[in-house]
Amino acid sequence: MDVLSDVMAIVRTGRPRSARVEWHAPWGQRFPAQPGSAGFQVILQGGAWLIPPTGDPVQLHVGDVVFFPHGHGYALADSPATPVGEADCDPEEERELFASASIAGPGAATVTLCGGYRLDAGKGHPVLRELPEMIHLPARLGHHPELRAAVDLLAGEIAGPRLGADTVVSSLLDTLLVYILRAWFDAPSQHCQTGGWSAALTDPAIAAALDAMHRDPAHPWTVQALGARGGLSRAAFSRRFTALVGQPPLAYLTWWRLATAARLLRGSDVSLGAVAAQVGYGSEFAFANAFKREYGLPPGRYRREVCPRPPEDAAWSPRRAHPSPA
Repeated sequence: MDVLSDVMAIVRTGRPRSARVEWHAPWGQRFPAQPGSAGFQVILQGGAWLIPPTGDPVQLHVGDVVFFPHGHGYALADSPATPVGEADCDPEEERELFASASIAGPGAATVTLCGGYRLDAGKGHPVLRELPEMIHLPARLGHHPELRAAVDLLAGEIAGPRLGADTVVSSLLDTLLVYILRAWFDAPSQHCQTGGWSAALTDPAIAAALDAMHRDPAHPWTVQALGARGGLSRAAFSRRFTALVGQPPLAYLTWWRLATAARLLRGSDVSLGAVAAQVGYGSEFAFANAFKREYGLPPGRYRREVCPRPPEDAAWSPRRAHPSPA
C-alpha cells in the first residue's frame, strides 16, 4: 500500500456517515466539536456562511469543500447574522450510513452534503496531525476534477438510493476523503508549508523511500538502500528525511512497523508470530519487546484489553444534519 492509503487504514475505524440536507432560509446550525473524528461539508446548491469558533465568517459557494480533520466545532448559516441552533441529537441513537433531510423555510434553498469519519486518535499518523483545524477547497474551474466527480456521485447516490447503495456510499466516502487530502497535499502553495509531511510527500526522494517502507515494512531496509530509491547518498538522504519527517529513517520504519502490527492485532486473528513476521521481526520475542516499548503493553494483552473488535460505529450520526429550523 502507498503512504496515504496506509495512513487511512491505520486511523479509520467503523463506518463513515453522510447526509444530504436542503436548507431554506433563514437557517443556522451549530455542529459541535467531536474529538476523535473528522468531517466535511460540501455546498451543492446555493451558498452558505461558515462560522468558526474564532475568526471571521467564511463565505462558501457552490462546489466549495470544507474539511475538519480534527473534529473541531463550527456553524453553518445562510447569513452571518442568522442565529444558529444547537444540534438536538444523541450520537448513539441513529446509525444510518446516509440520510436525507429538508429543513422548511420561506427563503432561498441551499443544499449541503456532509459526512463524518471516526478516527483512532490514539494511533494518529503525523500526516494527519500536521493538518490545520480547517481545510477550505474553493471550487475552481478545472481544479480537482476527481474530487468534484466523487462529490457528484455521492450526492446522487444519497438523493436516490438504489440496490447496493450501502456499498457505493461507503466506498465513495472513503474515496472522497482521499481526494480531499490529495487536493491539499498537491497544492503546497495553499498552506505555505515548506517543510514537514506536506513537503515529504511531494519530495521525490523522500516519497520514494516512504513508499518503499510502506509497501514492504518487513524488508530489512538500510538507510543506504532507502536513499538509493531516491538517488541520494546515505548521508544526504538521512539529513533530508530527518528534516522533513521529524525522525531518522530507521526510527520511522520501526514506528511504522509497530503501528502496522497494532492494526493487525486490532483487526485480525492472525497469530502473534505471524504478525511479527509480517512487520519484519525475526522472532516473536523481539517483536513483543519492541511492541511493549512503543505501546506500554505486550501485544497479546494489547489485543485482549486495549483494542477489542470495535462495535458498529456510532460516533457520528447523520442526525446532526436533521436540525430543527433555527
